[in-house]
Amino acid sequence: MATPSGKAAIPNPQASKRALPRDAPSEVPSKRKNSNPTSTLPRPSEPFVEGSIVRIAMENFLTYDICEVSPGPHLNMIIGANGTGKSSIVCAICLGLAGKPAFMGRADKVGFFVKRGCSKGLVEIELFRTSGNLIITREIDVIKNQSFWFINKKPVTQKIVEEQVAALNIQVGNLCQFLPQDKVGEFAKLSKIELLEATEKSIGPPEMHRYHCELKNFREKEKQLETSCKEKTEYLEKMIQRNERYKQDVERFYERKRHLDLIEMLEAKRPWVEYENVRQEYEGVKLVRDRVKEEVRKLKEGQIPMTRRIEEIERQRRTLEVRIKEKAIDIKEASQKCKQRQDCIERKDRHIKELQQALTVKQNEEHDRQKRISNTRKMIEDLQNELRTAENCENLQPQIDAITNDLRRVQEEKALCEGEIIDKQREKDMLEKQKRSVSDHIIRFDNLMNQKEDKLRQRYRDTYDAVLWLRNNRDRFKQRVCEPIMLTINMKDNKNAKYVENHISSNDLRAFVFESQEDMEIFLREVRDNKKLRVNAVIAPKISYADKAPSRSLNELKQYGFFSYLRELFDAPDPVMSYLCCQYHIHEVPVGTERTRERIERVIQETRLKQIYTAEEKYVLKTSFYSNKVISSNTSLKVAQFLTVTVDLEQRRHLEEQLKEINRKLEAVESGLVTLRDMNRHLELKDNDLRLKKKELLERKTRKRQLEQKISSKLGSIRLMEQDTCNLEEEERKASTKIKEINVQKAKLVTELTGLVKICTSLHIQKVDLILQNTTVISEKNKLEADYMASSSQLRVTEQQFVELDDNRLRLLQKCKELMKRARQVCNLSADQAVPQEFQTQVPTIPNGHNSSPPMAFQDLPNTLDEIDALLTEERSRASCFTGLNPTVVEEYTKREVEIQQLTEELKGKKVELDEYRENISQVKERWLNPLKELVEKINEKFSHFFSSMQCAGEVDLHTENEEDYDKYGIRIRVKFRSSTQLHELTPHHQSGGERSVSTMLYLMALQELNRCPFRVVDEINQGMDPINERRVFEMVVNTACKENTSQYFFITPKLLQNLPYSEKMTVLFVYNGPHMLEPNRWNLKAFQRRRRRITFTHPSQ
Repeated sequence: MATPSGKAAIPNPQASKRALPRDAPSEVPSKRKNSNPTSTLPRPSEPFVEGSIVRIAMENFLTYDICEVSPGPHLNMIIGANGTGKSSIVCAICLGLAGKPAFMGRADKVGFFVKRGCSKGLVEIELFRTSGNLIITREIDVIKNQSFWFINKKPVTQKIVEEQVAALNIQVGNLCQFLPQDKVGEFAKLSKIELLEATEKSIGPPEMHRYHCELKNFREKEKQLETSCKEKTEYLEKMIQRNERYKQDVERFYERKRHLDLIEMLEAKRPWVEYENVRQEYEGVKLVRDRVKEEVRKLKEGQIPMTRRIEEIERQRRTLEVRIKEKAIDIKEASQKCKQRQDCIERKDRHIKELQQALTVKQNEEHDRQKRISNTRKMIEDLQNELRTAENCENLQPQIDAITNDLRRVQEEKALCEGEIIDKQREKDMLEKQKRSVSDHIIRFDNLMNQKEDKLRQRYRDTYDAVLWLRNNRDRFKQRVCEPIMLTINMKDNKNAKYVENHISSNDLRAFVFESQEDMEIFLREVRDNKKLRVNAVIAPKISYADKAPSRSLNELKQYGFFSYLRELFDAPDPVMSYLCCQYHIHEVPVGTERTRERIERVIQETRLKQIYTAEEKYVLKTSFYSNKVISSNTSLKVAQFLTVTVDLEQRRHLEEQLKEINRKLEAVESGLVTLRDMNRHLELKDNDLRLKKKELLERKTRKRQLEQKISSKLGSIRLMEQDTCNLEEEERKASTKIKEINVQKAKLVTELTGLVKICTSLHIQKVDLILQNTTVISEKNKLEADYMASSSQLRVTEQQFVELDDNRLRLLQKCKELMKRARQVCNLSADQAVPQEFQTQVPTIPNGHNSSPPMAFQDLPNTLDEIDALLTEERSRASCFTGLNPTVVEEYTKREVEIQQLTEELKGKKVELDEYRENISQVKERWLNPLKELVEKINEKFSHFFSSMQCAGEVDLHTENEEDYDKYGIRIRVKFRSSTQLHELTPHHQSGGERSVSTMLYLMALQELNRCPFRVVDEINQGMDPINERRVFEMVVNTACKENTSQYFFITPKLLQNLPYSEKMTVLFVYNGPHMLEPNRWNLKAFQRRRRRITFTHPSQ
């Protein structure tokens, strides 16, 4: 059991008790949250109606922890202050009997009815049955929002529960039976039709509502059948009229069809005639082809002897050619031997010539040796003369040493100069590399600047043109002029560009900044007035604000997530920065992060800043002049468009200065290189001159030694040449002897060659004789082959003629087959089907071996193609006279004829079906309408009686506008609460809330005695009634609900008037709520009654 709640209430326990005779109604408290209202007086003998509620148990349901209620069989009045849990019992009845959560008007999910903080809830309803009470349990799972059902502690499905509840005629969804607190106002909103349906379900016989539904369905089907019959009748008449209009066209169509049929017959016969013509042509070609075939056979037989003779001559020719080849081989061998002998002779001749040449060479060499000796002696004499005349060279050495020293000094100076040139060249290369690097950096900066200028040109073309004009005319201004602010601002981090663009207006972003008013006037006069350009210009403050310190240190603001002031996010020229600080206070506007956004309320209250930025928003803060309160407004930051490209102009100027310095150094290095190269060339010339002088002196010094060496060398050569002597006579004798020996060998070889030449000549004569014989044989063969070729040519011509005739025959045969096939198709005969005898006139033989003939219907038609074509032309002309005829008209005419017949039969069936439905409607209407009128009359009698007892008037009648529209039948309630007025229909608008409540309550009371449902629930319907009507209604409820054989009644109210009449059959249930309620197991009703009596006896005056 849960601990008592903290609600202030009367600390009374909860129970339920029936009112005792002769006593005032007992106060039966009920405990909410922590207690359980239960009836302590057993009622075993009280007459419960079948399906009445015997017990209601709740656990963790709405406001209850555990609660059990035992209502009486008649009127059960549940009383309690608002919020104590009266309607929770109504909800338990509805949900426990498989009602929908939405019907209560509180929540649409069953899980919302479980007590807050609990995961499960339970409702248990015990219903009276003569065969044994029915206990329905519903467990509610909050997490799954599901219900688990049990009947007599056995698990079942919700459908089975609904069937059991419906079997007892319990309808928790019917406002005439179950009227919860949140649905009281909806009862008056029920239409007449809905009220009739609810009343039928509530008090009518079970078959009444079923008959009503059947009548509505029958009437709907009757309307559909009437509409269908009407539509089909109209459609049938239209079709008949249309067919009458097209009848003449159909007759003309059939007249035309007769001509077309004759054309079809002519076209069918034409293939047979064509076939016969081609067949005769085929027979003629076949005869010619057989004749040519015989000629071919004879020509082939005449060629056989000629072929044999040619073969015999060919054998002779091959034999002669073999012999000729043999002779050729012999001749070749003899020729080779002759050639070998000739080669030997030639070699001997060459040997003789070589010996003679060798002797000549030796003679020439001896002559040359003598000549060289003579020349050498002459050269020695000349050298000796030159040696005698040569001057003394000992005085040349000092000159050579001096020149050598000068040459060494010049070379050292030259090496030093070349080293300096290499250093200067290395320095020049390094400077050029630096120059290229700096130039690339400047180009990259220019590209970024071009991107910014392109954005400016695309968005503000006039401003861009003004920038170009400014760059070409800067000399016209006295002081500094800054280009548009968007070009001069350089973000330190592109991600922060959005803050600056959102803070500075677009007009100022494209404004030129001037330091002098005079310069600005000159600029605007030229640009605005003369060039008609729309530009903006501003003047920077005379006193610079660029370095002005913020009023608060950034360190103080870092605790709120601020990381910088706007001024620190970018670089800009001093005039631009000064203007922005003066105009936009960028040195006073902090920029924060998402952390700043999370604690924005604290930031606004504690910092008292006028403008702040978070990660994605801008906040503007103002102080009210009246209340001194801080008013803040925030806007989302727009995406940056212009300042996302960063160009560091200061760095670019530094690079330009660096480039100028590099160029200056390059010029100096280049000048030094020119000077060093000139010096190097001068040293080179001096070095060459000294080398030439030294060379001449050295040559003069070494000339005597060279002459002596040459004279010695020449003398040695003479000695060697004199030693190398040759005996020419001996050499001539040896050569003559060898030549004689060779000539002897050469004579022998000539004799052998002569014999071989004779043999070769004989072989050639034999070969020529064989060649002559072979030529005779070939001549004879050629003559025979010419005759054979002439015969073969005639054979080929004949064979070609045969092939052509055979091809023509096959073509005609194929054409015959195709024509036969087409003719059979025209006559609808298959390929293997024989023509019936009754359709045959003659049976011609066809090339494919089958017999067929055209049908006998063809015998009256022409038999030639010309006649058939003439008749076809005539019939086609006649058929073409029938113009304007459409085959679809005939098809539609025929279809309509069939459709007219089908529609006639279908319409007849529909009318029979309609008569059956009308008969069914008449029968069901009689079974439904008469009992309904009687039932409404009884309700009206009770309702009128109740209103008469209240000095008012009311009536209930069955209302309909058309007796045949069964879905329009309804119950109309008309009431009158003042004698001066007329009866008015009960509507949500005409009567007051109290009048509607009284009317609703009295209508439900009128149903009470007629009701066949086991119980009725009405929740707080007396809320809008005045005391008089409330007292009258209460008396009627007590009198009606406490009669014998009436169904159980639950009346829920938060208050009661004093001195109301009560009945012994009433059961009064008090619902109390408070923190000090007793637990159900500690509540003792008898002890409570004893204490109550003691209090009454002790204080009788009270």
